[in-house]
Amino acid sequence: MTTLYDQTLTRAQIMARTGSLAAFGGVRLMTLSDGLERGVRMLEFRTGSGLRFTVLLDRGMDIAEVEHKGRAIGWQSPTGFRHPAFYEPEGEDGLGFTRSFSGFLATCGLDHILGPEDVPALNYNYPRRATARHGLHGRIANIPARLTGYGERWEGDRCILWAEGTVVQAALFGEVLHLHRRIEADLGGDTIRLSDRVVNAGFQPTPHMFFYHVNIGHPVIDEGARYVAPLRDVIWASHAERYRAQGVGYRSLPAPQMGFAEQVWEHDMAADAAGHVPVAVINDRIALGIEMTTRKDQLPCAYQWQNFQAGHYVMGIEPSTHHVLGNNAARARGEMIWLGAGEGRDYVAAFRVLDGADAIAAAQDRIRAVQDQPDTDFPAPSGTFPPLTGRAQPPAQEVKDA
Repeated sequence: MTTLYDQTLTRAQIMARTGSLAAFGGVRLMTLSDGLERGVRMLEFRTGSGLRFTVLLDRGMDIAEVEHKGRAIGWQSPTGFRHPAFYEPEGEDGLGFTRSFSGFLATCGLDHILGPEDVPALNYNYPRRATARHGLHGRIANIPARLTGYGERWEGDRCILWAEGTVVQAALFGEVLHLHRRIEADLGGDTIRLSDRVVNAGFQPTPHMFFYHVNIGHPVIDEGARYVAPLRDVIWASHAERYRAQGVGYRSLPAPQMGFAEQVWEHDMAADAAGHVPVAVINDRIALGIEMTTRKDQLPCAYQWQNFQAGHYVMGIEPSTHHVLGNNAARARGEMIWLGAGEGRDYVAAFRVLDGADAIAAAQDRIRAVQDQPDTDFPAPSGTFPPLTGRAQPPAQEVKDA
């Protein structure tokens, strides 16, 4: 059964009330046609509950806009949804990503995340290349997808809105990595479901790093909004030398500020009995929030990004495969993920809109049942990065000779 406009209806009852399901919800393909966004293909999802979101097919099949009953949840930067033809992966000393960075979800990877780095080119079967230069957060978020299908599918009296596509990150002599992505939402629902599989479609063992850069904007973030998470340890803060200088801790959000310098944290999250990690951003004043749920065994690390600068006002929830220490550190610690030929990794995430005080209270109860978070905005970072296990890493010589 489907709940739509405060009625629980069968498929036949819903279809009897319209000449087309598109009156209530569905998925449609559009193309942006002006400025730096010209030519970008976009899928629009409408669930009928008030949830509307868009998917940028030509930007890694990432989620662009998210809104609920006309209220924005996702963030947009001054760059707009820039066409990938204008992306500058090697520009500005590896920070070209910042000229294309916008939207609710930016996927980071597939062989590098975090800041620009030079790393050993162990996976390159090319004598001329001893090192590889990676820009901020890798390449995948600015590669067009091949759309393999989209639409609406009935399963009994349940209608699923869906889209699938493949994003290919490849280089001659280098990595051949495929991201297979499926996005779903239910007619009448308030949750976006994301399922990803990253596959090494080449024949060389290839390094793999991955995280979801989920960006929450106004009005969900505003003065007094809250970050709620099953946080058992604050591991690291990028701003340790000026920890209290800006007066902004991890829990409570300020109003936009002039000259705010970004802050990044790494937290150690607890998981529930099923291995799920729920994190929420909540605005009690307008009774609106968003809850993201991932799996600890897939994304064991968690960052929190705060950029409360006026005109760029945003906070990021960022579950990750690796610690914030970076690519070279992951290799040195024996924690780099090496995908063998044909090997893949799966990732799932769910984004639930918290509409109203009851939904917010239920989310808080779910999270607090997993782990109470520190009751101060400024817990001392422990500096303890738990070892990441279960990584299939071949010895360096084996990679060179493969």
